[in-house]
Amino acid sequence: MSLPLPSPSLVVLIGAPAAGKSTWAGENFTAEQIVSSDRLRGVVGEHALDLAATDDAFELLDRILEMRSARELTTVVDTTGLDADRRQGYLALARRHRIHAVAVRFTTTAAECKRRNRERAHPVPVKAIDTMAKKAKAIDLSAEAWDAVIEPEPVRLVTPKLAAAAPTEAERPDADAEPEATMPTLRFGLLISRFEPREGEAMGPYLARLATGAEAAGFDSVWVMDHMMQIPQVGSAWDAMLDSYTTLGYLAHATSRVRLGVLVSAATFRNVGHLAKMIATLDVLSGGRAIAGLGAANFKREHEAYGWDFPDAPDRLARLEDVLRALPLLWGPGNPSFEGTTLSIPEAVGYPRPLQESVPMIVGGSGERVTLRLAARYGDGCNLFGDVATVRRLIGVLHEHCAAVGRDPAEVEVTHLGEVLVGRDRDDLTERIERLRPGNLGPDRYAARVNAGTVPDVEAYLRAYADAGVQTTILTTPDLASPTTFTAFAELLARFHEPTADGPLA
Repeated sequence: MSLPLPSPSLVVLIGAPAAGKSTWAGENFTAEQIVSSDRLRGVVGEHALDLAATDDAFELLDRILEMRSARELTTVVDTTGLDADRRQGYLALARRHRIHAVAVRFTTTAAECKRRNRERAHPVPVKAIDTMAKKAKAIDLSAEAWDAVIEPEPVRLVTPKLAAAAPTEAERPDADAEPEATMPTLRFGLLISRFEPREGEAMGPYLARLATGAEAAGFDSVWVMDHMMQIPQVGSAWDAMLDSYTTLGYLAHATSRVRLGVLVSAATFRNVGHLAKMIATLDVLSGGRAIAGLGAANFKREHEAYGWDFPDAPDRLARLEDVLRALPLLWGPGNPSFEGTTLSIPEAVGYPRPLQESVPMIVGGSGERVTLRLAARYGDGCNLFGDVATVRRLIGVLHEHCAAVGRDPAEVEVTHLGEVLVGRDRDDLTERIERLRPGNLGPDRYAARVNAGTVPDVEAYLRAYADAGVQTTILTTPDLASPTTFTAFAELLARFHEPTADGPLA
C-alpha cells in the first residue's frame, strides 16, 4: 500500500549522504519532478561533487523551484535538507504558491550510510557523513510547519480532493488484520453529459453501449442533462446535445434495471402538463423506472437562443415550486384544478398514469434559503454540489427545513453530483490521463480538473461523502467513450455492498 500525497506537493528530502534519498525519489517520482543539487553541480561545475560549484548549483535549484511552484508542479528537492534556513525557505515557497509541503525524514544509520558510501564511484569523506548523520538525527521536524512529515515509504500522487479523503495513518488498515465487513452506504448513478461516440460509431448504439455498460457495472441509475445546447462547463455550444426525454425513452428500451432520470428538467422549458405527460410516458415505457429531476434553470444563453423567457431567479424558483406542487396532481386520479403563483391548470388530468404510485421528484440545486426549502417540503430527494464539508453543511440546512415543515429528513434522499476519472491502477490511470488531456494542459492539472484517481483513491473519496450523509452519488466522467471505462467502474462499485435500505432511488 502506498501513501497518497496531494499534487502539487513540494517534497523535501532530509538525510545524510547515502541515506537512500535519490533512490527513493527515483522509485516514486518521474525524473522531471526531481531537482537534485548534485545533478545541478554537474551542470554548472565540473562534476556532481564539485564543491566549488555549490553556491551556483543552489542558486539554480532555487530558481527552478520557484518556477515549478509557480506552475503548480510537484517537485522533489533532492538535497541533504539539513540546513534549517533552507528548509524554512522551502516552506515559505510552498505557502506562497499554496502547495502542500512534505518533509521526508531518512533515518538511515551512519554505519549504513558509510557502507553505501564506500560503494560509490566518488565517495563522500567519512567525517562528513558522521557529522551530517548526527545533524539529521537532531532535527525536530515537528517544530516546523510541514503539512506532512513522512518516512521514506512508497507514495503516490493524487488530486487534492482525493488526498483529503484518504485515510489517516491511524485509519489505514493493518495488512495482517481481518477485513471488516463494509456496510452498504451508497447507490450509484451515471450522468451522460457528453454525446461523443467513437469514430465510426453511430449515436444510438453508442448510447445503448453506455447504458448497458453502466447497468452491468452496477450503477443503479442513468441520467442525462436537460439542455438545448452543451453547457460551457462541459464543452462547446456546437457539441451534440440530444433531447433529454427522447434519449431516456431510447435507453428505456436498451436497459432493464437502472432507474432513468433527467438532472434536472428545467421548469422554464415546458408547459407543466406536457412535462407530466413526458415523465409519465417514460415511466410506463420503462416499466416504472422514471425519476423526475427538477430545477429552476440557470443557463440564460439557451433561453435567449430559443426565444424563451428567462425570468429573474425569484420568479424561476416560484415556477419550480408550482411545478413541484402540480406534477403529483397531473399524475394522480381525477381532474382537479390547480392555481399556483405562476401556473393555472383548469383540469389536471393525465392518462395513462405512471406505473409508480409516486414518481420520485429530485430537486436540483444547493440554494440554502429557497431550493433546499422546496426539497424539504415537496421533494423525495435533493441533488447537491460541492466538497464534503459543503455538502455536510447543506445537509444540515436541509434537515432544518424539514423540521420547519414537520417532515422526517429520512424521507428526502441526498444525492451528490461529481466528476471522476477512474483507473484500475496507476498505470491504467496514467494511460487514461495521457489519452484524454488537452495538449496545453499538463497531467497533474488535468488530473485535478477531472478528479482522477485509482479505484482505492476514488473509493475513499466517495466514502467521505457517504459519511457526510450522501445516499446516492451521481458520477460523470470524461472517459465515457472508452470501451474499458466500465471495467474500472465495476471494480469501484464492487467495493460497495448492494444497497438494502429503502429510498426513492432504490
